[in-house]
Amino acid sequence: MSHKPLPGFRDFYPDQFAERAHIFDTWRRVVRRYAFQEYDGPPLEPLELYTQKSGEEIVTQLYNFVDKGDRPVAMRPEMTPTFARMVGTKAQTLRKPVRWFSLPQLFRYERTQKGRLREHFQLNVDIVGEADVLADAELVSVAIEIMRALGLTHTDVRARVSDRRLLNGLLEHLGIAEDTWPAVYAVLDKLERQPREVSAEKLAEAGVDTQTAEVILGFATLDFATMQARYGEAPAVKPHAERFAQYLAHCDALGVGAWMQFDLTIVRGLAYYTGIVFELFDNVGEFRAICGGGRYDTLLKSLGGTDLPALGFGMGDVVLGELLRARGLMQSAAVPLQYWVAEAPDAPAAPAGALRTASALRTTGCVVEYALRAQKLDKQLEAGRKAGAGAFVIVDPSSTDAPWRVRRAGHDDQTFTTLEALVAWASSHSGSHA
Repeated sequence: MSHKPLPGFRDFYPDQFAERAHIFDTWRRVVRRYAFQEYDGPPLEPLELYTQKSGEEIVTQLYNFVDKGDRPVAMRPEMTPTFARMVGTKAQTLRKPVRWFSLPQLFRYERTQKGRLREHFQLNVDIVGEADVLADAELVSVAIEIMRALGLTHTDVRARVSDRRLLNGLLEHLGIAEDTWPAVYAVLDKLERQPREVSAEKLAEAGVDTQTAEVILGFATLDFATMQARYGEAPAVKPHAERFAQYLAHCDALGVGAWMQFDLTIVRGLAYYTGIVFELFDNVGEFRAICGGGRYDTLLKSLGGTDLPALGFGMGDVVLGELLRARGLMQSAAVPLQYWVAEAPDAPAAPAGALRTASALRTTGCVVEYALRAQKLDKQLEAGRKAGAGAFVIVDPSSTDAPWRVRRAGHDDQTFTTLEALVAWASSHSGSHA
């Protein structure tokens, strides 16, 4: 029998679970501040939910099988189809815009590599029912605010942003036939990852002339101001450039402008996205994308029959965790042990005084532990030190002056004559001894 998890899967021991909880807690805390509501769906869905969106070829990347009811099913590889189905079911009664988020565990059968496993947890944040560009600014602001909350700055992470409509307008202005656009998108998407001459060859194969190909290859270093100066007045470009300028102005007002980088190579799929798109990357270029998303105004109609504008992003825990650890910013959400209760002088197993004390402290919300077998007092205290207790409560039923004594490093012992007095003191000192 193997004692390891399956390839691409993880065990979460308490230390790793505490790190995961830190990421989850930050996700929830920030997104809820933006008034998003949490939802969830089933981890097992009909297979056609995914083939309808991505085609039959996606089956090779899924954990899928035929269940006992002869239904083709799959473990969810992404949350958007489930989200679309759920919104479509209640579209008429939901308040618009819909602002939902979820933290699903997702599964894909693919080659494992740095930053990509066969399972991961992902924050999904979506807005449905608003076409205005302010919604796009709000969405990227959420993602960036999460980076801030985790201790990262704009010198650590950048949001690379583009707009599919603007890119289409540029290609139209350059005289590139619409049926050639997918080939151009594919080249742009790989500009960083393949030699320039390979990109030029692929554009030539698509029928793009040499001069136009040079312009497209230059998109990788084209900033927004230069793009506006060169193409901003072209009829096919002007409305999209103006909308994108408004988007950047909104981002500045939301306090995230310093994180933004205009980048026409951010394409994010050929059929999925329809408008502004973005990806978050570490500035060193050490990791895969931390987060990605954008506007997908036609997807809900194709999946759930609901014709509503929509946008969203996904942020996985794997790359984010790697980045935080590499930058020394990973924290633990483990709950510290506040009190170790010990009974003196040498109490029998399960001493009543210690148990009553522990129970009373726990009812106030304190984190409390004690020895689960008979031990001498020094052994009990040593066990508490190894457990990382912030303070010790020594219970001595034989004492009339101080049946309860609190011992903390750097403080004089605090004594109490009644359990009620101890509990009141502990409640008022919560966190000061941890």
